[in-house]
Amino acid sequence: MNPQNLSETRTNILSGLTVALALVPEAIAFALVAHVSPLVGLYAAFMVSLITSLFGGRPGMISGAAGSLAVVMVALVVQHGAEYLFATVVLMGVLQIMFGLLKFGKFIRMVPHPVMLGFVNGLAIVIFLAQLVHFKVAGAGGAMVWMHGAPLYTMLGLVALTMAIIYLLPRLTTMIPSTLAAIAVVSMLVIFGGITTKTVGDLASIAGGLPVFHVPSVPMNWDTLRIIFPYSLILAGIGLIESLLTLNLIDDMTQTRGKPNLACVGQGIANVATGMFGGMGGCAMIGQSMINVTNGAVKNISGIAASLFLLSFILFASKWIEMIPLAALIGVMFVVSEKTFEWGSFRLFGKVPKADILVGLTVAIVTVLTDLAIAVIVGVIISALVFAWQHAKNIEVSVSTEEHGWKVYDLSGSLFFASTQNFLGLFSPGDDPAEVVIDFRNARVKDHSALEAIDLLAERYTQQGKKLHLRHLSPDCLELLDKARGMIEVNVMEDPLYHPADNRLG
Repeated sequence: MNPQNLSETRTNILSGLTVALALVPEAIAFALVAHVSPLVGLYAAFMVSLITSLFGGRPGMISGAAGSLAVVMVALVVQHGAEYLFATVVLMGVLQIMFGLLKFGKFIRMVPHPVMLGFVNGLAIVIFLAQLVHFKVAGAGGAMVWMHGAPLYTMLGLVALTMAIIYLLPRLTTMIPSTLAAIAVVSMLVIFGGITTKTVGDLASIAGGLPVFHVPSVPMNWDTLRIIFPYSLILAGIGLIESLLTLNLIDDMTQTRGKPNLACVGQGIANVATGMFGGMGGCAMIGQSMINVTNGAVKNISGIAASLFLLSFILFASKWIEMIPLAALIGVMFVVSEKTFEWGSFRLFGKVPKADILVGLTVAIVTVLTDLAIAVIVGVIISALVFAWQHAKNIEVSVSTEEHGWKVYDLSGSLFFASTQNFLGLFSPGDDPAEVVIDFRNARVKDHSALEAIDLLAERYTQQGKKLHLRHLSPDCLELLDKARGMIEVNVMEDPLYHPADNRLG
């Protein structure tokens, strides 16, 4: 192995160790959110990370138990129990495999940039806010209250030290990932310095054995399918959206190109396996993926190393991992939040269209208030509506008269559902001569609403005792009219010099 490959392998393995440490508290926390055992979350983190790294389509991307999935799982677990959750995760994986095999993953490329920008900024805020829960302790009556006094100052001091090491160490050396060094230094300071502060062990014990193959104990009938299918569909959608957007983000950061369809299949395989081994399923972990990529780890070996380190923590090193101060891991995630946020987006105000600013802000706010999947869907819908509105305004005509007295409307733009009202407003049947032509050389008929608009316009001319002709229709327009010939009461007149099959003239 040449020195460059050796250095690259070392970087990926050490980054995998850092990621594994960062996965522990989140896997535990998300398992508790979903009302299942912490080991259910840890097993999911181990298996999903391992399998997606082996079969997924984005080297460097880290997957595991995710909070966006956990909040959906709560109702299912409370009502029907953990076994139904495992069955749901298996079906979720099957749906994701089908999605990838049908090559639907490529459609993630259609997500507009303002949506991506809002997604990233909203996510950075979510990562930051998720850490604040660790600054609470049980008060009188068991209610959670904010820390104060010495415990708070100790926690803040350790967080600040962690962040300082992460930011400053790369100026001295890059031999070891600064995040791993920060966790190690702060942990040794707490352990050997006798400092009292919250640790990973305060969340839950991570000790356990190997995950055991276990077919979910649920009745194999239609009633079970009726219960789990809606949850599986929602979880599959959320997992894929979050993973594919993470893939896009890493593509942009590394200037490489992942394989979205393969990533869908890999995630599906991982969830099927996880459900069969008592795990809660998962998807891409954007925070841990950012840790990995910023460490320079962009190979699959980093995810494999992270999963194997995590399994070793469960089997052999739980006592030591539980001693790691939460402040060190909080500091790492604060840095991830800061580096994830696109600070340059503030400079876009006044430089890009207001609609794009609105989309970005909306997606960020919805991400914080609800979840990533809903935010992205809302952003795409708003972007589509803005696009439709802008194109609807771009339909116009120029008017001329032919030698034999026919009035010609030369139409420009796209005729579709959003532009039909503007289209109808361009014509004056009562003032036009007996023969009227609409020339579509520079226009396109896009959908059924457009056909209905043409039909309505033809009816208006017919009521006036006048005749409407269509000229220079492109092949795709002719195809649409052929499908609706029974309801389009107009004369399709083709110019002898115009050949609809010639796309250059269409």
